[in-house]
Amino acid sequence: MCGRFAITLPNDAMAQLFSARPANTLPAVPNFNVCPTNQVHVVRSDQDGRTLDPLRWGFIPHWYKTETAGPLLINARSETLAEKPAYRAACRERRCLIVATGFYEWTKTPNGDRLPWYIHRQDQAPIAFAGVWQNWGSDENRQGTCAIVTTPANTRLGAIHHRMPLILEQQDWPMWLGETGKGAARLMTPGAEDVLTYHRVDPVVNSNRASGSSLIEPLVE
Repeated sequence: MCGRFAITLPNDAMAQLFSARPANTLPAVPNFNVCPTNQVHVVRSDQDGRTLDPLRWGFIPHWYKTETAGPLLINARSETLAEKPAYRAACRERRCLIVATGFYEWTKTPNGDRLPWYIHRQDQAPIAFAGVWQNWGSDENRQGTCAIVTTPANTRLGAIHHRMPLILEQQDWPMWLGETGKGAARLMTPGAEDVLTYHRVDPVVNSNRASGSSLIEPLVE
């Protein structure tokens, strides 16, 4: 799963990397503690090309009367993405990329303490999470929302958690965005073992109010 992440790439560099037109209202970067319901950087594709937009992290199905009418949907399981009523249409028609630098996961000690880990690409490149998006609300309250697609963890990350975000390589971005026809379902598999690495970080990140670059630094014990 993914419940918190970091994004440090400047907005103009993000737009260049994904060949996308940037919106004027993108969230400020860097942000070392992106939390659910925050605005996040999302790449979408339409007939005019790709856009880089701010969307709320927390998918809101069309039948919710309010933002809190049901569970907060920040992750969508790949195994049921095409079947769940909340995501079914988005899986077919509204896939996106959610940009990150790395993400956090937690393990627990025998006495229940939560130990945070920071996970990032070994090559230090930005991460493109597979996502789905949904517009929700009407008129002046209309907003774009999104969720990160997750898969069973590969062996490497399974030491920390049984699930992981679906991370797409650059050659797969067009397929996921629907630019090269059908076949996106075949991308929904755990990532290669040698793509990601991780290290322990300070438990201060357990607070969603924590901030600063020190959050991703290796913990010195």
